[in-house]
Amino acid sequence: MNDLLHPSMTEKQLNAMSALALAHIGDAVFELLVRTQLCLSGGTTNSRLHQQTVAQVCAQAQAKLADKLQPLLTEQENAWYHRGRNVHPHAIPKSASPSQYAKATGVEALFGALYLRGEQERIIQLFEAVTEDNNAI
Repeated sequence: MNDLLHPSMTEKQLNAMSALALAHIGDAVFELLVRTQLCLSGGTTNSRLHQQTVAQVCAQAQAKLADKLQPLLTEQENAWYHRGRNVHPHAIPKSASPSQYAKATGVEALFGALYLRGEQERIIQLFEAVTEDNNAI
């Protein structure tokens, strides 16, 4: 099934997309996972949920996850990560170094590619593997 909630793009279609497009969708996927994890853990205010989400989806936090993700990736996943990491964006947030931002973009591109391929189980597997020792990232 290929629809908005269950995409199943081919390798050719993914390769036709820019790395920044993959990172764009991957950013949303990653943030949704963080928000879901925080809500499931319960017991906090809306303000605190927002603060925790922002802290966990920022470039610095995603860069730390990149180092944990690397050994878990397949050859294809590693290619998607490197494709995002090697992008040269026009602007980098002041709160992140260029290296951190590159790693974060790689993580986002990876999650975007997996989502667009319809590989939700793999997304969850990777997300849980890198966040298991921290109740939230």
